Amino acid sequence: MCRNIRQLHNFAPPATSEEVQAAALQYVRKVSGATKPSRANEEAFAHAVEEIAQATQRLLDALVTTAPSRDRDVEAAKARERARLRYGS
Repeated sequence: MCRNIRQLHNFAPPATSEEVQAAALQYVRKVSGATKPSRANEEAFAHAVEEIAQATQRLLDALVTTAPSRDRDVEAAKARERARLRYGS
């Protein structure tokens, strides 16, 4: 599950709220051990995702760097090439 959590800091354009939410969801799924919570746990699961998304956004807003921003398309192409070499396709 955690493979789907992507680095969100220092990209141009900055991470969207949807990307932050998706990372929070993956984190909660991993920690809870459930990809979909039971009805009894839905509220706690959703609350945890929201809290983690907010904390993640605060973290991203507070981080500073002197490194140049990375281009999302270039990084995605590099990842595809690594996957192609690793898995072949």
